[in-house]
Amino acid sequence: MAGRDVRRLAARASTVTHEAKMDCVARIAAGADAMGVDEIFIVREPFRIAERALEWMRLNAKVTLLDVELTHDLSDTARAIEAFRDHGVDHVAALGGDGTHRVIAKTAPDLYLVPLSTGTNNVFSLTVEATIAGEVVALGAKRQLPQDRLCRRAKVAKLTIDSHVQDIGLIDVVRIEDDFVGNYRPFDPVKLREMVLTRAEPDAIGMSPIGGLMEPVSADDDCGLYVKFGKGHTRRVPVSPGYFRDVHISQTSKLPFECRCELESAGLIAIDGDRLHRIESGQRVSVEINRNGPHVYDIAASMRFAAEHGLSAHLK
Repeated sequence: MAGRDVRRLAARASTVTHEAKMDCVARIAAGADAMGVDEIFIVREPFRIAERALEWMRLNAKVTLLDVELTHDLSDTARAIEAFRDHGVDHVAALGGDGTHRVIAKTAPDLYLVPLSTGTNNVFSLTVEATIAGEVVALGAKRQLPQDRLCRRAKVAKLTIDSHVQDIGLIDVVRIEDDFVGNYRPFDPVKLREMVLTRAEPDAIGMSPIGGLMEPVSADDDCGLYVKFGKGHTRRVPVSPGYFRDVHISQTSKLPFECRCELESAGLIAIDGDRLHRIESGQRVSVEINRNGPHVYDIAASMRFAAEHGLSAHLK
């Protein structure tokens, strides 16, 4: 369902069709097959995207289709990842935006992941050719890439409510007011109160550029950024694709790893674009940044390593 919500109407986000996703899956499989993997796992989902993509492909690898219980919500993604792990899979190429990959990271934080961009906000996701993604994930699964050199664990923002860890964000944890859980419309800046970013990037879409236009923080920086909204600085920001709004920012400050940032207990918490948790008055809410997310491959560096070491496609 990534790339298909109301933000296609409320903003100018692109629609990623099932056919386009099928093409991506086919190219991932072609790349992985060319690198000589023995088995490719896919999961059955409501639109049979992966299943239909590989149905008539001539692959040397065996294709194994896994069935999971479907409830047509975010938990389907979690069950798919759990099914892969039950079969010994530790390398995954996934299609989606930041929200989809957040569920993957929460379900399997030790996973080796190639996250491909097919969502609305794609700060965490990679915009790379799916064929090459398939090659890299295959070489990684075959243990032919030095993971210590070519992978880095992603940063996550750990959300805690009343001393219990509730959730994680890959990019942003935002406190908003006068909103409701499940709303998929673009954020109204007047409802933003404060947020924690793992990455504050001025060339991104969504919440990340709000911080990035004030005090940039990259994926490689071992810190996050706290942002408080209010009178002070005004920035015009693309809070959704093609959808600019003036955002008022009163304060930003770098947030070191493992440093607990206390948020006020009012409104609700949105994570990576999804409004998820309502906060009652008096609850204790905190966020801290660490580098305990999935291992993400550097695609370009991985392919350079493959070229330098003769790890070319297999001839069969």
